[in-house]
Amino acid sequence: MKTAVFAEPGKMVVQELSKPTIKNPTDAVLKIVRACVCGSDLWWYRGISKRALNSPVGHEAIGIVESVGSAVTNVQPGDFVIAPFTHGCGHCAACLAGFDGDCLNPTDDEIVGYQGEYLRFKQADWALVKIPGQPADYTDDQLNDLLTLSDVMATGYHAAKSAEVKAGDTVVVMGDGAVGLCGVLSAHLLGAKRIIAMSRHADRQALAKAFGATDIIAERGDDAVKRVQALTAGAGADAVLECVGTELSVDTAVKVGRPGAVVGRVGVPQKAEMNTNNLFWKNIGLRGGIASVTTDDRAVLLDAVLKGDIHPGKVFTKRFTLDQIQAAYEAMDQREAIKSLLVISD
Repeated sequence: MKTAVFAEPGKMVVQELSKPTIKNPTDAVLKIVRACVCGSDLWWYRGISKRALNSPVGHEAIGIVESVGSAVTNVQPGDFVIAPFTHGCGHCAACLAGFDGDCLNPTDDEIVGYQGEYLRFKQADWALVKIPGQPADYTDDQLNDLLTLSDVMATGYHAAKSAEVKAGDTVVVMGDGAVGLCGVLSAHLLGAKRIIAMSRHADRQALAKAFGATDIIAERGDDAVKRVQALTAGAGADAVLECVGTELSVDTAVKVGRPGAVVGRVGVPQKAEMNTNNLFWKNIGLRGGIASVTTDDRAVLLDAVLKGDIHPGKVFTKRFTLDQIQAAYEAMDQREAIKSLLVISD
């Protein structure tokens, strides 16, 4: 089967690898319909973080179940499913608390790549999210909306829920990548009255407004803090979504919150240390981490997409085939695409 492989920083290739098979009773093998490139993939693509060379890549997909292990009863061959990047078991303390991204029962450490023709999905019985019908029942745009529920929309929603966004709130969203934009959409879905998006790029500013942003701030650092203070009569935001992960973004997120605000942090941390004293002096809360994809898809997000209440698939601004994997990564790396879509099969 064709699979995208990380050859070295800055270089992606497609290789013929063995088609995956069932290894554990809790596995399923999926035929991938659509996948995509994540902003977090760029960290190792750029050589900023380490990843094993010649390893398969990708962690977002929708597909058709082809086969299942003996312990899998909730999905069956032929089912159309969302394949979350999380592989929650559904019965450990973390999953039961709604944090399947932190499942306490990992199965094995094999690297599975979603950017390929087939995928061995672990913990398939609970973690896979069934989509009604088949891919042919949906429009191109709807398939893109459904694909976002494997990670990016769920991660943006996790930021908003972690920040405890509620109706009538003023929310600041740090980051104008696909996760940040989905954070804007999530804050709007949860009833925020004012959504301030931090963005310097016209195309992303336009999509942020389409998703519900009421204000745009292009400044960074202390200048951004001053703008938020001016927009909120000196009070600051009720909730802050940190969707970048850099030291500057985290520092700014803490500073733009009002006393008692909560920062929902989903940007993959790029520095281990932070000054927690800044949290103390303003009673700022800091929550967040790996998204609860299966939990939130089942509770809210799949229904919202099926009803047409949200259209997160708009974050896909360029589309590619699997053979164009290098171009797909380059488009995101060079900010020519907000998020690159990979059309794998019908």
